[in-house]
Amino acid sequence: MAEKMILAQQKYIRISPKKVNPMLKLVRNKSASEAARILQFDDSKAAKLAAKVLKTAVSNAINERNLQEEDLMVARAVVNEGPRYKARRISGRHFNILRKRSSHIQFGLMPVEKKPEATKKVSSKPKAKATKGKK
Repeated sequence: MAEKMILAQQKYIRISPKKVNPMLKLVRNKSASEAARILQFDDSKAAKLAAKVLKTAVSNAINERNLQEEDLMVARAVVNEGPRYKARRISGRHFNILRKRSSHIQFGLMPVEKKPEATKKVSSKPKAKATKGKK
């Protein structure tokens, strides 16, 4: 199963994972084209960065595995915490430490296996009709 997954990730993005995670929750277990559409119409920085990584994952699938975008599903959308950059802000006689968080965004796409359409079996026997009344 893991060998079928197409991965793409972007590391050391200067945005908090707490801000990216709600965006990724929206696109998990959706088709790749629907996920791209969801991220396209959101104005946030997190959506733009996630869309960029999703586009990379779709390109990897098309170029490396010869798959179509319509056949892909977002099986994995994860954000992990990257390193924190620490800065100091002087406040009176002391200083506060600012923790500037960074993120690693990872998308995993799986090809959707299309099920063949089931053909209806036509039985030669007519169905029994329900009768009204007492037996």
